[in-house]
Amino acid sequence: MTRTGTCAAVTALLVAAPAAAFAQGQDPAAAVIASFDAALVDAMKAGKSAGVEGRYRRLLPAVERTFDLPTMVRFAVGAPWSAYSPADQAALIKAFGRLSAANFAHNFDSYAGERFEVSPDVQTRGLDKLVRTQLIPTSGDPTALNYRMRLSGGSWKVIDVYFGAISQLTAQRSDFSATVESGSAQALVAKINLQADRLLKPE
Repeated sequence: MTRTGTCAAVTALLVAAPAAAFAQGQDPAAAVIASFDAALVDAMKAGKSAGVEGRYRRLLPAVERTFDLPTMVRFAVGAPWSAYSPADQAALIKAFGRLSAANFAHNFDSYAGERFEVSPDVQTRGLDKLVRTQLIPTSGDPTALNYRMRLSGGSWKVIDVYFGAISQLTAQRSDFSATVESGSAQALVAKINLQADRLLKPE
C-alpha cells in the first residue's frame, strides 16, 4: 500500500488498527484492538496474491470478534430497528459485518512498512472506553483514530470509530437514511450487500 493509498483507505473506512505487542496488565479494551490489528496486518501482507476475496475471508472472523455488529447496525438504522422482524435484523447484522470486512479487504490491500500504535491512555466514559490509536506511515505525519468500546458478553467490543471528529456510525446512518425511510428492511439489506459486492470485485 502506498502512502497515498494508506491515507485514502483510512479516510474511507474511518478505521485503522494498531499493531503492537501488549505488556501484562495492558487495558483489555486496548488489547482487543491490538489483536484485531494483527489480523489486519496479516491480511495486508497477503496482499494481491490473496486477492480481495482471500483478504476478506481472513478478516471477517476478526471483524465479527472485534466489532459489536448488532449494536452498530441498530444505531445506524435508528428507531425503525425495533419494528423489523428477527429475521430481518439477523440479515442486516450479517450484511453489515460483510460490508465492514469488505471495506478492510478492499482498502488495505498491501503492506509497505506502516505501523500502528495504541495509546496506553485509555479513557473511561460511563459504560464505554475510548481507545486512541495512530497510524504511522514510513514517512509523513501519523493519523489519529479513536475507538469507542463497550462490554458485550464479557468482552470489550468496538461500537464506533472516530476519524477526527467524524463518527463512522453517524456517517453510515446518514447513508442509510433514505433506504430506512422507505420502510423496507429487505431494501436496506440489498443496499448494504451491493456496497460489499462492489468492494469485493476481483482486482
